[in-house]
Amino acid sequence: MLLSLTNVDKSYATAEGPLHVLQKVSFALRAGSSLALRGDSGSGKSTLLHLIAGIDTADGGDIMLNGYNIVGHDEAALAALRRGTVGLVFQQYNLITSLDVAANLAFHAHLSGRHDPSWLATLVARLGLGDILTRMPEQLSGGQQQRVAIGRTLAARPLLVLADEPTGNLDEATGDAVLDLMLGMVKQTGAALIMATHSERLAGRLDTELRLRAGKLS
Repeated sequence: MLLSLTNVDKSYATAEGPLHVLQKVSFALRAGSSLALRGDSGSGKSTLLHLIAGIDTADGGDIMLNGYNIVGHDEAALAALRRGTVGLVFQQYNLITSLDVAANLAFHAHLSGRHDPSWLATLVARLGLGDILTRMPEQLSGGQQQRVAIGRTLAARPLLVLADEPTGNLDEATGDAVLDLMLGMVKQTGAALIMATHSERLAGRLDTELRLRAGKLS
C-alpha cells in the first residue's frame, strides 16, 4: 500500500474554541491507482492534501507513505520525502520568478535526481508549452502558469501526485488533456494520484471517489 491514513485528526484554534477540520479520516491508496476527493469549500480537502504532503501536521492518527509514518517528523525529513516521493499541484502556482519556463519545468526533476530530457520533452508537447519555454512567469497567463506547474511536478516522476483543483484555471479541453496526462503517468509509472475537485465529471474518470463533509469521509 503506497498511502494509508488511520484516524487522522486536524483542528485549528479560534477565538470560539477549536475548529475541527478533519475528524478520524481513514483510507488507503495503492500504487497505480487514482482517487478523486470531493466536497464543498471548507470541507477539509486542501487541509487533507497538506497533511499527506507533510506541509501541515496532523493532531492525531497515522499517515503512512511508502512505508514511512510522516506524522511527528521534522521539516527537514518531510522536505526530503517530498522531493523523492510526492509531487504537488496546488492552486498557487509557486513558479520561481527568476527562472524561465524551461528551467521551472526541470527544477524539481533536478532536485530529485530524476531529470529525463525525453520525458520532459513529452510533457512540453502534451501540455502545449513549446512556444513559451523562454518566457518568464510574469509573462504568462494564469492558465499557462498552471500548465507549467503541472509539468514541473510530473517531470520528477513522483510516486504520489497530490493535485488540488489542478484544472480550475483551464478551459475544459485543456483540463481534460491535463487529466489524461496525469492518469497516463499513473498507469505508465505505477504512481498514484489524489485529485481534489468540484467536478463530478472529472471525478468520474478516476478509480475511486471519496467525499468529505464537515471533515468526515463518506
